[in-house]
Amino acid sequence: MRIVTAQELESWLADGVVLESDGRGPKVAALSNGLYLKIFHTRRAQWLARLRPAAIRFARNAQTLAFHHIATPEITETFWLDHDKGLTGCLYRPLPGQSLERLFHDSPEKLAAILPRLAGFIRELHANKIYFRSLHIGNILILPSGEFGLIDFLDLQKKTFPLNAWQIRRNLRHMKNHLKRKKLENFPFEMLQALYYNKDVHALAQKSHRHKT
Repeated sequence: MRIVTAQELESWLADGVVLESDGRGPKVAALSNGLYLKIFHTRRAQWLARLRPAAIRFARNAQTLAFHHIATPEITETFWLDHDKGLTGCLYRPLPGQSLERLFHDSPEKLAAILPRLAGFIRELHANKIYFRSLHIGNILILPSGEFGLIDFLDLQKKTFPLNAWQIRRNLRHMKNHLKRKKLENFPFEMLQALYYNKDVHALAQKSHRHKT
């Protein structure tokens, strides 16, 4: 990977708009050329961050998802920002769509309508031995095509063996904890979980609708 100089990074940020940041600095910025800049601040030991650069892992995870026909942002370049500290970044074309979290805020009835497909999508990830530890409704997008896509998948892993029951429960529990942190307890998580564990998700959804009416 090439090294992006401090001057080049400063120019990108000066001409762009920072969309996400924390105490360590900018994390995501929309650049003037239409691309997005993602900076991977790491909490790992510096030697480990240099050995397994976050930007490379992110790009490989995108390739893994693309192999399974799951839409992701298109990564155009990965690079070092500070090799000694193990700081890396990437440029990507953003994935068009709306997060399920935003959809739930704006139109909870639309979210409810796609709940069976969402359960099927999560189950498909697991069936493909994909363990996305921090999966939640903020990093699942509904695309203009109606399909689902994923963002912020740095901690995604492609397992050698099928996911076990503990990993599946942990994945679903993380989604539930995210809802609690965001004060979205009215999200129909129990229904989503029931749909996940029922193979005929459409029939279960129709049964729930009949009970409500």
